[in-house]
Amino acid sequence: MSNLSNKNPYEAFKIKEFRFFILGRFIFIMGLRMSGTVVGWWIYNLTNSPLALGLVGLSEVIPALSLALYAGHYIDRNENRRLLLKCVMLYIGCILFFIFLSDIKQTSSIKPWTIATLVFIVIAITGAIRAFSGPTFSSMIAKIVPKNILSSAAAISSASWLIASIIGHALGGFLIALFDIHNTFFIILIMLVLGLFFLFKLSIKPVSDVNSTASTWQSVKEGIQYVYKTKEILGALSLDLFAVLFGGAVALIPVFARDILHTGPVGFGWLNSATDIGSIISVTILTVIPLRRKQGKILLYAVAGFGCFIIVFALSKVFWLSFIALLLSGILDGISMIVRGTILQLKSPDNLRGRVMSVNSMFINSSNELGQFESGIAAKLMGIIPSVIFGGCMTIAVVVTTWFKAPTLRKMEY
Repeated sequence: MSNLSNKNPYEAFKIKEFRFFILGRFIFIMGLRMSGTVVGWWIYNLTNSPLALGLVGLSEVIPALSLALYAGHYIDRNENRRLLLKCVMLYIGCILFFIFLSDIKQTSSIKPWTIATLVFIVIAITGAIRAFSGPTFSSMIAKIVPKNILSSAAAISSASWLIASIIGHALGGFLIALFDIHNTFFIILIMLVLGLFFLFKLSIKPVSDVNSTASTWQSVKEGIQYVYKTKEILGALSLDLFAVLFGGAVALIPVFARDILHTGPVGFGWLNSATDIGSIISVTILTVIPLRRKQGKILLYAVAGFGCFIIVFALSKVFWLSFIALLLSGILDGISMIVRGTILQLKSPDNLRGRVMSVNSMFINSSNELGQFESGIAAKLMGIIPSVIFGGCMTIAVVVTTWFKAPTLRKMEY
């Protein structure tokens, strides 16, 4: 990292296009997070079934995983700005359909599970879109800022994503209470259109892998092989995959909010945003005061602590204690995110960036939905509280296993 980036961690904001990118992505992510909050509350109130919350995650993860590797190949071979704009417009179409479905629920006698099934179908479409949009967003950072400030730009990107997530989660609950589900989707629609407006201001980006003559499968395999042989990337992604898979208590927050803590949409919104509030605290600190040494050990400690606070959340019967447990788990999760994100940006070559980011999306983004499905199934089989305790214990077990089985990750520094 250059001396310039060390002196000013916000150097990237001097680049006009980076400001448009961050602002457009911020508004877009905020709208999507609001949508996720609203859909979770909507589905649980339609079905009264924790399993249905798990099916939301499964509906999204199947297409996201199925298309992820091809998406990386496609991203590296095609102009990113055009692809990103198409993805955002398709998301807008999905929100329009949610507006229609939420109105049907209010005005007709269609059975709740029929409405829920249609929601699952739309969620599956958003999963397919996300297979392309997530890695494209990540790939574009390196095409907007110079290499010497890439690590600080990646930290800013992570921080802006988390702030948008916080606001989206919290606003989702508040707006349900104020305007109901149907009208909240209209607000989300406006936000996505506004995000699209700023993203339109980005310039056309050069194609990263334009000179490659490899077939689609060879191209996909090249990305997988690079991740596999780069042990720092593989270790960090694997650790996060299993930690999120087993520690996905966030998926059951609607159940805890309504049936255990006995709070309404506003309390649900705060619980849903608690993890992200914690994450942005740590990300903001680490953006200004970056980790200098022993990042691998810190990553392992952070994930283990995350599992401990998930157990505290499961056992709590008091709203403020539940909120604090999720907040602290978010602080530790933010540390994990910064370490992982910095490794990815610094270790990914430009001609493979889309494919590496797509493998990352398979490990990280899809692990959230797989964790959501795992939480729904475990809650059905074990009960709500035991299932979350089990998830926290498994997260700690994964860290212990990784500590002994992956010494290169434990010793990693950058």
